[in-house]
Amino acid sequence: MKKHYFLLLLLPFLLLSGCDDMSRQMSGNPRTNFDALWTILDRNYCFFEYKEIDWDAIYGEYSARVTSDMNNDALFKLMGMMLAELKDGHVNLSASHDITRYWNWQDDFPPNFDPAVQKHYLGGENDYSRASGMWYRILEDNVGYLYYGSFTSDLGEGSLDQVLDRLAICSGLIIDVRNNGGGNLTNVEKITSRFFNERQLVGYISHKVGPGHGDFSPLFPKYVESSDRVRYQKPVVVLTNRGCYSATNEFVSIMKSAPGVTVIGDKTGGGSGLPFSSELPNGWSVRFSASPMFNAGKEHIEFGVEPDIYVSMLPADTEDNKDTIIETARTILKKQ
Repeated sequence: MKKHYFLLLLLPFLLLSGCDDMSRQMSGNPRTNFDALWTILDRNYCFFEYKEIDWDAIYGEYSARVTSDMNNDALFKLMGMMLAELKDGHVNLSASHDITRYWNWQDDFPPNFDPAVQKHYLGGENDYSRASGMWYRILEDNVGYLYYGSFTSDLGEGSLDQVLDRLAICSGLIIDVRNNGGGNLTNVEKITSRFFNERQLVGYISHKVGPGHGDFSPLFPKYVESSDRVRYQKPVVVLTNRGCYSATNEFVSIMKSAPGVTVIGDKTGGGSGLPFSSELPNGWSVRFSASPMFNAGKEHIEFGVEPDIYVSMLPADTEDNKDTIIETARTILKKQ
């Protein structure tokens, strides 16, 4: 009886151990993880129809290259190449050893921004002020210049009060968001609310409601609220380039609806899909655009926001430490 009792206790352990082994084998299987990645995007990515992407054809192309004995590096690289077909900077595959990225939205275009030239406008360390990620000063022609390099920088309402109050004596304001790759949409709301005197419709958002590529909710309106704190009332010029992505793309789209604002420079880099994350069986995580956002005219802004006036930096100006885009903004503000 003791022997039978021992076997009865041991059998469930063996069965569980077998399941664990099978689970580990499946979680590390290249085919299992490749199919999981493709399926997650197939059911949840939001721009297949807008970008006219044949996701089934892409599966056929890349699936044929998956082998049962390929190592993690080879699988990761193959998956990254497949994700790059989406042409979306919000799509990333992350593992402990690397992260895939798609940067052609910026790298394939002129930079239209030179930090070395910008220093000639900011001056030395004692010539400009810094608060909540904002660098600002008053230029010699009484034009305010404010550079905000990342919407990830914590933005205090008190700091915004102080900055705008100090720049109130200027004849106009330049807001430079070139090379700002995005960040927190809450910071977008904090800044834009300082340039509207009443509640304003600024765009729309939709959400995936099913696994089909066209399964979306109706468009939900987005509003910017007018701040009850310090608001700027004079002309504003916003400077953009292809390095303006994600939250900065949204910022520029909203500012185009603000009174007295002119956007100049290059088209923004885009990135209008609200990101979401999921996980593969082997533990790798994938981030992707899940909810499309639109401008006030219900137009997609995934591929960027057009400026009101296209301006590119001229090599001759750069050699003289002049920023063509900043100089154009100063000219616009003087005329206004």
